[in-house]
Amino acid sequence: MFESFMTKAIAAGNTEVQRFGTKAEALDFVVQFMQKEGVSDSAGSYGVWAACPFLDGMDKSGIAQRLPGLKFEFTRETAKQAKVGVTQMDWGVANTGTLAQDSTKVDQRLASALPWIHVMLLPSTNIVADLPALFSKVDPKKSNYIALITGPSKTADIERVLAIGVHGPERVVIVCVDELGGAD
Repeated sequence: MFESFMTKAIAAGNTEVQRFGTKAEALDFVVQFMQKEGVSDSAGSYGVWAACPFLDGMDKSGIAQRLPGLKFEFTRETAKQAKVGVTQMDWGVANTGTLAQDSTKVDQRLASALPWIHVMLLPSTNIVADLPALFSKVDPKKSNYIALITGPSKTADIERVLAIGVHGPERVVIVCVDELGGAD
């Protein structure tokens, strides 16, 4: 199912998909990616990382030392000034390349919608076949705000000219992590 998901996600455009066996490998990739993208401690170049299970047991201060400009606690203003935002997604949908996230917490929405690049962490085992399979797993009583994201922000509502990054990130990086486990 991963191959189908990856193919559809990449087809959405401006999307990269990586897969790692361990959280440590995924973390190294994300830190190196942010370094390569120029995340630094200056407005327009911040990195913001929303609270998520991936960070459980991680030394956030050590990560921040490796990457000046990375914020684990941030405001709307900081997120607006971020180049890269990192969130953990709850589900992937193989037949569309869509990712689903419980975005009830505001930091999830800020980190996924305001920076130019959105890095999405996804438990590899949480890739389902299609939307009916996704909806059989999501409990609306536990989630007040489900976001479905397929690729970067796109619109063609102005003179039917495609514009990317108008209402959100212009680039998406999906990082699938086998060790992250998943939910039922």
